[in-house]
Amino acid sequence: MTNNQNHDIVTRRVFDAPVERVWTLWTDPDMFKKWWGPDLFDCPVANLDFREGGTSLVSMISRRLGFPEHYSTLHYIKIVSLERIEYLHNLADKDGRAIDPVSIGMPADFPRDLLNVVTFNNLGNGRTEVTLAEYNWPAGQMMENSKLGMEQCIEKMKKATENSRGQKHI
Repeated sequence: MTNNQNHDIVTRRVFDAPVERVWTLWTDPDMFKKWWGPDLFDCPVANLDFREGGTSLVSMISRRLGFPEHYSTLHYIKIVSLERIEYLHNLADKDGRAIDPVSIGMPADFPRDLLNVVTFNNLGNGRTEVTLAEYNWPAGQMMENSKLGMEQCIEKMKKATENSRGQKHI
């Protein structure tokens, strides 16, 4: 029997960093590059247009795993400074044009316009809870891969904020 029900993926972590530092993971290209993509992946491109209505072009590659460079766009729907980011994720070409996921080997049901919501909860005392959510994944291996990738990305985010202590962020 086929499961036609879509699922949401949610993960959260508490960072030992103030919300202002954690926020820079999304606004500063150098910080963004430190966490985008799962383990063993690098982010060579982080052209950020971080504003409501803006679209960022980012990429990931894993030379160690033989995974070619793939591009994505993040189109920002809503941004509440230091609190919330809502964006649509799409696979793209190197110029930022949306592509058919099948053209790069993804399954036919790989989602387009995948809604992502990131929330930041300032816990005080230099601690921040971050929640990442992706909505409407079809059940299957790609959803499981995305869940694992999200878990790895949030751990990379934590490391990036820990390694940036003492640096000035605006």
